[in-house]
Amino acid sequence: MNDFEKYEFDRLGYIVIPNFLTGAQVETLSAAIDEAEAHALAEAQRPPDKISAIGLEYRHDAERGYFATGTQEEGSTLIIEDFFNFDPAFDFLIGHEPTMAYIESIVQERATINNCEIRIRYPGNQTRTHMGGPVGRKHRYYYSGQGIDCMMVRMVYFVHDVGPGQGEFCVVPATHKSNMASPYGGRDPDTEPGMIGLPVQAGDAIFFTENLRHGGFTNRSNQTRKTLHVGYGPFWMKSQNHSTMDEEPYILPGTFARLNEAQRLLFRAHRTLLENDGSHA
Repeated sequence: MNDFEKYEFDRLGYIVIPNFLTGAQVETLSAAIDEAEAHALAEAQRPPDKISAIGLEYRHDAERGYFATGTQEEGSTLIIEDFFNFDPAFDFLIGHEPTMAYIESIVQERATINNCEIRIRYPGNQTRTHMGGPVGRKHRYYYSGQGIDCMMVRMVYFVHDVGPGQGEFCVVPATHKSNMASPYGGRDPDTEPGMIGLPVQAGDAIFFTENLRHGGFTNRSNQTRKTLHVGYGPFWMKSQNHSTMDEEPYILPGTFARLNEAQRLLFRAHRTLLENDGSHA
């Protein structure tokens, strides 16, 4: 993360990183996302296995190791959490060197993965606005003598172009530094003052602090918008997926077995690390 990127991230709360993935990586991820979508939709009509603390109904596939919520209907979103269990095609994102260079620049403590989701937004869908301002320790944005010090941050990877009218990721810049909570609540992003869309191309990524006010403009096109989200934070923070909120990361034994040690550390909380090898963060 160079000085220009750090400056813009601190100033705005996000940066767009062009050409972050190679063409081959985009093709690999796109095919795996399509397979996961088809698998999750085939089970979409059965009763939920779990209801999250905020009322989301999840279907759990024990064999492929994911939790899914949502349908393919007009205006809906399908979210597939813990997608790393689903297919080894996603594994290269665990400890992805260019990504970790950004994470380690602004998360001062040892960073681990606490959120991973495929987000599929069908035509007519929007993501209501949320966050911004003083929203609690988990999402805190701070600047100290050591530089930027973030709690929860997220890298969003794009496998196809998303332009105006196609459900762009949207933000109200600099609201990660606001001293006041947003008076708009969970609002329609299309009408919230100050909200701007961030057009991207296949292979681009958006890196942002969860403290920033953000959402997703209405997808007014015929294109289904598909993205991969991977969230990071300090090692002591447990899962931030809604299906397993504040539980241990949900990693199948088979998934864990195929990872190298550096990748495994990205799913280990401090307590587990101590139990296994006696080391400290």
